Amino acid sequence: MNDFYLIVKNLTRKKMRLVLTSFAIFIAFLIFGSVMALNNALNSGVEMSADNRLVVTNKINFTQPLPIAYVSKVKSVEGVKDVTYANWFGGYYQEPANQVITMAVDPDSYFDVYSELILEPGVKERWQKHRTGILVGERMAQAKNWKVGDRIPVSSNIFSQKSGGHTWEFDIDGIFKGQDKQTDTNYMVFHHKYFMETQAWGGDYVGWMIFTTTDSALNEQVAKVVDERFANSAAETETKTEKAFNKAFIEQIGNIGLIIFAVVFMAFFIILVVVGNTMVLAIRERTGEIAVLKTLGFSSKRIFNMVLAESCLLSFLGGVLGMLAATIIVKGASAELASFLPNLILGQSVWLQGLAYMLLFGLITGIIPAVSALRLNIITAFNRI
Repeated sequence: MNDFYLIVKNLTRKKMRLVLTSFAIFIAFLIFGSVMALNNALNSGVEMSADNRLVVTNKINFTQPLPIAYVSKVKSVEGVKDVTYANWFGGYYQEPANQVITMAVDPDSYFDVYSELILEPGVKERWQKHRTGILVGERMAQAKNWKVGDRIPVSSNIFSQKSGGHTWEFDIDGIFKGQDKQTDTNYMVFHHKYFMETQAWGGDYVGWMIFTTTDSALNEQVAKVVDERFANSAAETETKTEKAFNKAFIEQIGNIGLIIFAVVFMAFFIILVVVGNTMVLAIRERTGEIAVLKTLGFSSKRIFNMVLAESCLLSFLGGVLGMLAATIIVKGASAELASFLPNLILGQSVWLQGLAYMLLFGLITGIIPAVSALRLNIITAFNRI
């Protein structure tokens, strides 16, 4: 009879208690896995941002445009590598409620700045020559069941065409992918020049500019030079790293990190109290058995390790099941929420965090009963029986 056999028998002696305690841990890690996947999805734009990529917007507000002439001036700044620009289109497909993230971009430079986006050979060149062509992200193409060659109508809830109406017709020239699973591909891009030629407002402007520096160490210096170049002009600029820009954008909804921490902490704290109390009661019930084991020659250290192992095994049993359930839920939700949370996945990093918390959870809930078993005096234990 080995120690593991005794641990399993002790754990399963009261099956209803095992089920209820495991269920409590299951719920805690189900919540943990789900909210961490949500947190990673919301912050993926920050985490996946290139260290040397900066964003230039109008100082008044990022919704205000910038003259297109600014692009060449930014290119001339020392330390700048590649520059591109974009305009928000405010697109929707068929129905206004069916929004699709659409941007008018410079076809010659966009994929140089966003080098993590991957296109099949020849696609970029074909698209650059096709005035009404559009490139669709892999995630969006999958969600809409679009394929290369499809002709799709995309309407704008902001702009109208010179000829009247709010709908543009595009041919899908290609589908771009991301180097990483969490790279955002839930949007599509078309020619900025075609957009400016056809939309009713006219004027040569861009929504924002994006550029890369030759070295991320130059970011602050280059940003300062860019903003000084347009100081006291009709359209002053504000230049931030892409990480800072995306973080500021996300924080407009609130401090998501603090909210998620509060949810996870409360779930773990409540379950910690419940499971810890259950383990203490379970060991107290076995006072006589522990005394017998010590009488048979089991050392106090050995019994201490067995109690701690039992607590950890219980934690892993409920925790792994909870994480598996969270993975299934996140996978299902990912397909349903592709338009809002394109990067909703429960990745390896969340699993590793979960496993670490399971171990910590098991040690914390088991340490008090394990110490009690370690210190238990045989004579005192038999007197309690």
